[in-house]
Amino acid sequence: MSNGGYGRPLKPVGLINSSFRPSDDAATYGFLIPSNLFAVISLKQLAEISNKVTSDKTFAKKCTDLANEVNAAIQKYAIIEHKKYGKVYAFEVDGFGNATFMDDANVPSLLALPYLGSVELNDPIFQNTRKLVWSDDNPYFFKGKAGEGIGGPHVGYDMVWPMSIIMRAMTSTDHKEIAWCVKTLRNTDAETGFMHETFHKDDPKNFTRSWFAWANTLFGELILKLVNEGKTDLLE
Repeated sequence: MSNGGYGRPLKPVGLINSSFRPSDDAATYGFLIPSNLFAVISLKQLAEISNKVTSDKTFAKKCTDLANEVNAAIQKYAIIEHKKYGKVYAFEVDGFGNATFMDDANVPSLLALPYLGSVELNDPIFQNTRKLVWSDDNPYFFKGKAGEGIGGPHVGYDMVWPMSIIMRAMTSTDHKEIAWCVKTLRNTDAETGFMHETFHKDDPKNFTRSWFAWANTLFGELILKLVNEGKTDLLE
């Protein structure tokens, strides 16, 4: 982190500072919006547990108050008018007006927000954001001969994370799109039978992590979701 380990300056506006992303990479701007949205839903769930299970009304109120404070700040500082996509969620902001328009494949991510329960799938701002992050306007979107998807600075350029393709399927109602995701995941496993951390956009045999439990588990969850929803035809 810059500034002797403190990172770039932040203006206190009600958001939670995340110096590092889920990937362990340093944040550009400390208010990481996917993590803040995830914190809001998690705080609300914690309040529900405190109310209904532990009967700690005082703690439940603290959780709810913090969730409301963060959510209000998100609405004010994290939803930004993009010149091409309209209103979108920024990836990171600093409270001074600066923002990054991108996504990182690690969850929580902007693409995964409905999966986390943080936004509704049909939320127009999310749909605009989804189009942005799955396009060349996201600097960490890579497309090649083998497939396309979102990566991140943790592994670097041209390396697609299967996790992002799984999240694309998880946040889709388009059967054709979901089938494409499943087929792409199958075709980019380098004939190992497992999901990897990343694969090169032009060569699936160039991959990182032969065993990546996080991606394997998410893939299994996707398949079970499709089976439970009666969409087994998308697996053929």
